[in-house]
Amino acid sequence: MTRQGAEMRQQLDLLTYPTSPGFKAAGTSQEAAEAMKPTAATLRTICLTMIRRYFNLTADECAGLMNASILAVRPRITELKEMGLIEKTGERRKNASGMSATVWRVKA
Repeated sequence: MTRQGAEMRQQLDLLTYPTSPGFKAAGTSQEAAEAMKPTAATLRTICLTMIRRYFNLTADECAGLMNASILAVRPRITELKEMGLIEKTGERRKNASGMSATVWRVKA
C-alpha cells in the first residue's frame, strides 16, 4: 500500500466503528449515532479516565461519576472494549435497575 493509500485508510478508520458511533439499522439508531459523533471521542476519553482513576467501574457507575446519561455512556464503554482499551474484570455489580452489570478495568 502506498503512503497516500495508508493515510486514506487511517482517515476512513476514524470514521468507522468503534472510533465513530455505530448503528445497526437505518432510522432512529443511525440518527442517534450521527448526533453523538461530535462528542463520542470526548466521552470515551472521560470514561477511560474514570475507569483508570477509580480502578474498576460499571458503565452506570461511570455515567454517574460523569453526571452523564447512561444512554450516552454505555455505547462508549462498548467502543472502548472493541478498541481493546478496557476489559471485563470478571466481577458483576447491581446497577440502578437492579440488573447485574459488568465491571470494567483498563487493559494492561
